[in-house]
Amino acid sequence: MRAESFIAARIFSMRKESISSTIVRVAVLSVALGLSVMMVSVAVVIGFKNQIRDKVTGFVADIQIEALNNNSSSEALPFTADTGLTDALEASEQIVHYQFTASKAGIIKTEDHILGVVLKGVGSDFDWQYLRPRILEGQAPVISDTALSNEVLISRKIADKLVVAPGQSIRMWFVDAASQQPRGRKFTVSGIYETGMSEFDERYLIGDIGHVQKLYNWQPDQYALVEVELRDDADAAVVSEQLYYEVPVKLNVTTAAERFPQIFDWLQLQDMNVWIILLLMLMVSAITMVSTLLIMILERTPMIGILKAMGAGNHFIRRMFLLNSYRILLNGMIWGNLLALTFIGLQLQFGLFKLPEASYYLSEVPVELHWAHFIGLNGGLFLLWSASLLIPVTVINAIDPAKAIRYA
Repeated sequence: MRAESFIAARIFSMRKESISSTIVRVAVLSVALGLSVMMVSVAVVIGFKNQIRDKVTGFVADIQIEALNNNSSSEALPFTADTGLTDALEASEQIVHYQFTASKAGIIKTEDHILGVVLKGVGSDFDWQYLRPRILEGQAPVISDTALSNEVLISRKIADKLVVAPGQSIRMWFVDAASQQPRGRKFTVSGIYETGMSEFDERYLIGDIGHVQKLYNWQPDQYALVEVELRDDADAAVVSEQLYYEVPVKLNVTTAAERFPQIFDWLQLQDMNVWIILLLMLMVSAITMVSTLLIMILERTPMIGILKAMGAGNHFIRRMFLLNSYRILLNGMIWGNLLALTFIGLQLQFGLFKLPEASYYLSEVPVELHWAHFIGLNGGLFLLWSASLLIPVTVINAIDPAKAIRYA
């Protein structure tokens, strides 16, 4: 064991009754709380952003392709699913699935209620992976290429407003854009879903795309939208730009972030909150560590004078105090990691902290922490806190051994 390590281990202890021992405990607690708060903040924001993004892209897909001259109204313009489009989609290695859809706005009328909604027509190629776990009652409609299905999947909010349940029939009315005449369709509710996103739950029914094509007087190979699902590690903006130049010129390519900018802009604002929390916790913990080291140096000033009188250099004494400070820092980081990981584990397992789903789109506080964030946060904070400790040890250089021993 090196001399400075031996001396530091012998004279510094949190168990001793001294001023510095109390300050050391406070420093350990400050580092532990600071690190745990920062880690939990990062885990909550990452989980929140990923879950909201998954909800949006799960319902509308990562990328949408539609007619270039389409407008923002609910009356869609058709395009034909030709080989130029399908070849471009099949050629991309970032695409895991694509499906053709079309939507038509209408009104559901019951004996006591009336409600404006949008019928989202899907085909047999529709991926139910996102919606199936969110079906609360009943089941998804059975849609095939051979027969037209009258089953529809409605949201919990729509079902509550209309007071309908799976197995009941509803009548929906549409307006023909050409003749301006109402056209009715009778559907059977096959199931009730809930995504927690009011933008979708208050508007959409899921049914057979054949009904939408007939209401628009389209051909069977005409659609309004292609929903493209990407790999988890794919960049939607990059793939969207590539597809824009590969699909036929009459089509436009957009991402989910471009179609729902208000949701994704709101998610970006959460990053600012995390940076503010990280900065505040880092400053508080760093100031506490600097103050602790200064108090330890002032309390041990006579000892520093004696060591200098015996021939110890400033570098030797600085290393002695720094080694003890690193021990305090590491103890605080260990306790901080334990606190943060315990909270994250309990929240993942039991969902102890709830959220109002109407405001946050989620029913409980989401947490998600990857190894890269864990290692980066611990490593980065250790380096920054270590750098802050270099400031107070410069005081050792100014201590005069004669004065320090004289006034001991």
